[in-house]
Amino acid sequence: MVRDPFEEADATDLAALLDALSDPDCRELLSAIDSPMTAAELSEETGIPQSTTYRKLDQLSEASLLEELTEIRSDGRHTTRYALAFENVEVGLDEDREFTVEITRPTRSADERLARMWSEVQKEL
Repeated sequence: MVRDPFEEADATDLAALLDALSDPDCRELLSAIDSPMTAAELSEETGIPQSTTYRKLDQLSEASLLEELTEIRSDGRHTTRYALAFENVEVGLDEDREFTVEITRPTRSADERLARMWSEVQKEL
């Protein structure tokens, strides 16, 4: 499944979001991120095996709770860092008794938006 990285919170898959938030490893990874971190750094910080960390980071990205940022290095070996993509998540019921999800996203600087766009371009290459 290809997720549009620029989609708004309205398009968030409720089941994917709830699955990610109900997973103890996913919650531990979210709690450990205070600034953009690599999978290896998160694995070391949380004690979660690196292979499991990668799977959980994919799950969190699919749920629109994390964003992947590409760190450009002069040696050409770029690194992916993961950052929180939300400040608040609200699940509710609308007037038709359907579940709704509202995600408040952090404000991004021009540099952060450019880095995010570059990350998406890198995925296409």
